[in-house]
Amino acid sequence: EKLEGILESVRIYKQFGMMRKEMKVTPSYEGREHGPTHTVGKPLEDVAISNIQQSKREEWLEKMAFRVEQTLSRFGNSTAGKNQRDIIVKRYLEDEDVCDYMVYNEIGMSERTYRRVKARAFYKLAFALRLEVYETEETGGKEL
Repeated sequence: EKLEGILESVRIYKQFGMMRKEMKVTPSYEGREHGPTHTVGKPLEDVAISNIQQSKREEWLEKMAFRVEQTLSRFGNSTAGKNQRDIIVKRYLEDEDVCDYMVYNEIGMSERTYRRVKARAFYKLAFALRLEVYETEETGGKEL
């Protein structure tokens, strides 16, 4: 789930990039309820802080996109490596709203083979991005 979320974020970042927040310069003619009269709005500072936080996220997404591309390029040129790379790219990095059945039909694979190859590709990608999760055995408080 975490890896799918990262791949989705990388796809959106590659598609649109990051949008910088800009300060409003047009007046608002709507009636407003005011709070305490001594508070001062700081729209310029708020926009600057927001853009700094956004640029940190942009750097992280840029690094992640580079690492994903680098990892996919290292899957190898064998049939298995190409299939794994094709599955990740076609399912998660190219277009929006692509379902599994569309990908395995396009590649020409059975559903069962597709699921196995996809699981192997996810394992490799998660390990390379250091997102692996280790299972721990529950013993119910008893020592083994």
